[in-house]
Amino acid sequence: MTRIRVAALALTRRDETGEALLLVRKRGSLRFMLPGGKFEADESDAACLARELREELALAFDARTAVRLGRFEAEAANEPGHIVEATVYRQGAARGLNPVCGAEIEEIRWLSLTGGTDPAALPLAPLLTGQFLALLSAASPTRSASAGA
Repeated sequence: MTRIRVAALALTRRDETGEALLLVRKRGSLRFMLPGGKFEADESDAACLARELREELALAFDARTAVRLGRFEAEAANEPGHIVEATVYRQGAARGLNPVCGAEIEEIRWLSLTGGTDPAALPLAPLLTGQFLALLSAASPTRSASAGA
């Protein structure tokens, strides 16, 4: 199988219902995924994410405040017969953050990591449906705080 290397961002925000994860759906796709994308020639993870987030969501990426979660593999959501190899970073969203659909992004959604929205209610990319979403939910500061209560 052909591998596709991407950089992706797990951008989270806190609100009255807990912590939520930003997901995007590309034009022509039914599945929601993390924002990010494919590398251009000789790009670093930070450069790729900065470019993709600016083009797709009109957001800035600050590598100094992002935490590398690791490299994850899954079946590609939109390219049959391909495996996506994603280097994923996590970053908290600044208050008042307002992502807007740009480039090929058709829709933006916030998925609750601490309850409220059932992940099964949304068609998710394979990268999210495996252990990755469970990993993020388990690491959620809100969930950790309520688990200790």
